[in-house]
Amino acid sequence: MFQLGKTIISEDIIEKEFVCNLTSCKGICCVEGDAGAPLEKEEAKILEDIYPKVKPFLSDKGIKAIEEQGTWIKNDFDELETPLIDDAACVYTIFDQNGAAKCGIEEAYNNGEVDWKKPISCHLYPIRIRKYSDFSAINYHKWEICDDACSLGKELQVPIYKFLKHALIRKFGESWYKELETVAEKQQ
Repeated sequence: MFQLGKTIISEDIIEKEFVCNLTSCKGICCVEGDAGAPLEKEEAKILEDIYPKVKPFLSDKGIKAIEEQGTWIKNDFDELETPLIDDAACVYTIFDQNGAAKCGIEEAYNNGEVDWKKPISCHLYPIRIRKYSDFSAINYHKWEICDDACSLGKELQVPIYKFLKHALIRKFGESWYKELETVAEKQQ
């Protein structure tokens, strides 16, 4: 672990390799698991505001689940997250013609309907952030459904922090990311 400002970062972020391999996994991370995508407080408000523009991009099942549960929920730990369809797929999940899961929010973004790409937790995956009172811990979330992404990352020699450059800059800013790059270069 090392520290940058108010973040404590797992060395896995610079040592492990990862590149999403959607042709292999079909976006299963949006479907599997036992919880929705973690949300920041301000993201819950964003989801409420943009829902009318995102709704045309969603599946009927997703829309029904949102109408029953809301655009976001609180879990048993009082944390915010996206709701699920039948305790499985995220309500914002849609599928392309090849059966790969995609994000309906991101589809609305790509079509110029909204100016918010998707929840930062989704954009940052496989990084997970845990906030504490004085700092945030940044860790690699290893999940066997992403083994193909690990293999592709190793083949292409792309460490996690480089694969997630835009997401990390979105979350922490350009100067923080440049500091991360400096630490990574020194450790190589």
